[in-house]
Amino acid sequence: MIGNRTCRPYRGAVNQHDVIILGAGAAGLFAAGQAGQRGLSVALLEKADAPGKKILISGGGRCNFTNLGAGPGNYLSANPHFAKSALARYTPADFIALVDRYGIAWHEKTLGQLFCDGSAKQIVAMLLEECPADLVTLACEADVAEVARSADGLFTVTAADGRVWRAPALVIATGGPSIPKMGASDFAYRLARQFGLKVVEPRPALVPLTLGGEDALFRELSGVAAPVVARAGSGKGKAEFAEAALFTHKGLSGPAILQVSSYWRHGEEVGITFLPDAASDWLLAAKRDRPRTHLRTLLREALPARLADALADRLALDRELGNLSDKDLRAAQAQLGDWRFAPNGTEGLAKAEVTAGGIATAELSSRTMEAAKVPGLYAIGEAVDVTGWLGGYNFQWAWASAYACAEALAEANNNSHQ
Repeated sequence: MIGNRTCRPYRGAVNQHDVIILGAGAAGLFAAGQAGQRGLSVALLEKADAPGKKILISGGGRCNFTNLGAGPGNYLSANPHFAKSALARYTPADFIALVDRYGIAWHEKTLGQLFCDGSAKQIVAMLLEECPADLVTLACEADVAEVARSADGLFTVTAADGRVWRAPALVIATGGPSIPKMGASDFAYRLARQFGLKVVEPRPALVPLTLGGEDALFRELSGVAAPVVARAGSGKGKAEFAEAALFTHKGLSGPAILQVSSYWRHGEEVGITFLPDAASDWLLAAKRDRPRTHLRTLLREALPARLADALADRLALDRELGNLSDKDLRAAQAQLGDWRFAPNGTEGLAKAEVTAGGIATAELSSRTMEAAKVPGLYAIGEAVDVTGWLGGYNFQWAWASAYACAEALAEANNNSHQ
């Protein structure tokens, strides 16, 4: 039990509702609350034994619940315009107002990232409290065995234990397959394909990168971090982030690397700027001012010693600056300003914070999240091909897409009763 709500056992053969929501994560919980507040009877089905498990581990247990700067430009999608409508109609300020109304203390950590002062449990409890008890029924350990749609448009969901739910609307909010140890799977994609919806190839995102070949030598720096600018992708899919990079025993991680991993594709390189705040021609200036200083010494003054030594060794210019040509120093500056790594992969879905790709936005209405081909079928949150940056953006998409969906559900329900 979290807050004052608990998973309820169902009795009887068939449970009839206005809407069935599959998945009691961030998007599913919020959609259930919003739909219930609009007078809809909701069955919220969760495979796990409790709701919001990914929320509870997010942000180191403090839940990075939104980002002050969240906007369409912070998301990846085959259609970069798709998220605009939902994000405009439910903003970070809207969710902050909800958090404030529940008296949950929060703080901005960095770059607009908002965290609870206390625990992520407060967010889960708030989302549950938002669900009207007389209209939203949460069923946990509901392992869905079958989903069908009859000729009259009703959806029937059957659990492995024989429980059955029926409704004219079905919402896919089961997320992506990242962090499978938390019970995540590709269920959303399989269900979408069952109903004829296309799926953009899923891949790990916000995930550490692995290094091999000559780059494997950098794995000896495991535990060393430094502020960098990291770049990945190409053309319109190119991005760069100025944050910390962390060397690991497998390769590269840290916020800057997690960010660019969403844009990186196999076979491409990642560019890293070490000493991003250094002035142009800083090595030539150092040669003039400190000609007897070694390059290794200069790097050690600005970077962790182990990293400085590794870079100096690979530059192979560890002599007094006065004994190095301007051409060599410019070449060293250029390499330090765009050091190329060739990752051989990622640490996969087990370590990925989210999954890029998902149910194709071309199949959905950006206003309602409803499938054009299948009236009454909706998809929200991470299940959809909309992937946010690191730092609260994916939670904001969950809230915004759920809000848009709930509005549409209420509108459709009202129209059906007129």
